[in-house]
Amino acid sequence: MQKYADYIEEIEIDSLWGGKKHIRWTLDRQVNILSGINGVGKSTILNKVVKGLTQGGEFPSHLLKGVHLKVYPEDAKWIRFDIIRSFDRPLMNMESISKVDLNLATELDWQLFQLQRKYLDYQVNIGNRIIEVLQSGDADAAGKAQAISAPKKRFQDIVDELFAETGKQIVRSENEICFSQIGETLYPYQLSSGEKQMLAILLTVLVEDNQQYVLFMDEPEVSLHVDWQKRLIDLILDLNPNVQIILTTHSPAVIMNGWMDKVTEVTEITED
Repeated sequence: MQKYADYIEEIEIDSLWGGKKHIRWTLDRQVNILSGINGVGKSTILNKVVKGLTQGGEFPSHLLKGVHLKVYPEDAKWIRFDIIRSFDRPLMNMESISKVDLNLATELDWQLFQLQRKYLDYQVNIGNRIIEVLQSGDADAAGKAQAISAPKKRFQDIVDELFAETGKQIVRSENEICFSQIGETLYPYQLSSGEKQMLAILLTVLVEDNQQYVLFMDEPEVSLHVDWQKRLIDLILDLNPNVQIILTTHSPAVIMNGWMDKVTEVTEITED
């Protein structure tokens, strides 16, 4: 049986660039914000960790040479994780979507398409759990069933609140995510870049289904309205209190809601 880590305790990188800059970063259980000027290595640190984990979350065998992770519990050999990138760039590999009958033009569109599939699986899983509870004969079966469905409802409420200014609401009768706006139906690929970005982040957190896992985010504030930047961390923790957030940012707004003490400057964790 695969033993998964709850969170990462420390990231150590022997050499950030060609034998220079030794990195040792002790992490908080929940929120970790990496700051620093352009070119200092924020994204490089995240990318070096994520590149090894993309082999399926197994470590240390799949990590890049010179990258070391200390995790809790210490004997875990796997990590559940997600990575959020910042830019809504044009899709470069059009072959990957050639069989998809949708107008997917950007990387965020493709990410949202994949998240739609995960969202359907997530709903099946919670539906099965609800049926199991209701058939169990438990005296509090109705309350437990409601608790199982609560994160999905919370996700829908959050998105409706965030998109309220433009009159968009999630159509709750549909299995796939779509929106109603002044009598018309909109799909995620028709949203603005900022709306797509926020939807992708919140969906990513939701479909992890309250598991212990690590969410890497590289400048997630790009395209987001400043008020959304301020609320970003709180919204993520609201949807899944078990997540560990590791993010890079240039935006003061991201840390304004009480996260200043979770900020680490790259220079603070760097040894020549």
